[in-house]
Amino acid sequence: MQQFLLGLRYAFAGFKLIGKPGIRRYVAVPLAINMLLFAAALVWGMDRVGELMRWLSRQWEWLDWIAWLLWPLFVVIAFVLVFSCFSVIANLLGAPFNGFLSAAVERFLAGTRPGIRGEAGGLFGEIRAAVSSESRKLIYFVARAVPLMLLFIVPLINVAAPPAWFLFGAWMLALEYLEYPLGNRGLPFPEVRALVSGNRGLALGFGLGVLCLTLIPVLNFLAMPAAVAGGTKLVLERFPPPAPPPA
Repeated sequence: MQQFLLGLRYAFAGFKLIGKPGIRRYVAVPLAINMLLFAAALVWGMDRVGELMRWLSRQWEWLDWIAWLLWPLFVVIAFVLVFSCFSVIANLLGAPFNGFLSAAVERFLAGTRPGIRGEAGGLFGEIRAAVSSESRKLIYFVARAVPLMLLFIVPLINVAAPPAWFLFGAWMLALEYLEYPLGNRGLPFPEVRALVSGNRGLALGFGLGVLCLTLIPVLNFLAMPAAVAGGTKLVLERFPPPAPPPA
């Protein structure tokens, strides 16, 4: 539990960093991407939830007497699904800039100049490296999300689907944002996953904090850059790079 709470604090620690000198300029593009996509997600999600509520009213007329209990539950589930999908898109588009943001945070906190994936090719090199990394994460996400989504339609088991999806969303966000600083160290996604899996409590606390941020109005616009900054701070303090071998 201590590790879980520690990870939760790191999710919010990024807000203190994204306004620091040398970091602010790397926040602008991810922030603009996040604002546009969350606005689109809000409009689209409200329309989908409205249709879902109308469908439930037609299918479950005999449950009208407890509809006031069921509707909030389905609204929460629907919006978690919607924002999870749009978060994947936002991260895919913002990934090339997030690598530079993570490097800027590391320079501010540690005074070192970390490498950046694909930096030899400049921005286009980072874009190629980031798209490759995000593609691997997307495959990992889809391979596990589809079976989890099927749980929603399985009788009796479907009661466990919302918490299972919530935890999975937290886990994916932890992998997403911890991968930027670890990727800048040159770690491929399988090694990132293995390292984060060895600190599951810390990672789930961090991912859950980020997931909650994406659901809070106004703060959700800053959730992506804040999560990159908080994830970089977590990696610097909890996953120090291995010492070089003795000469």
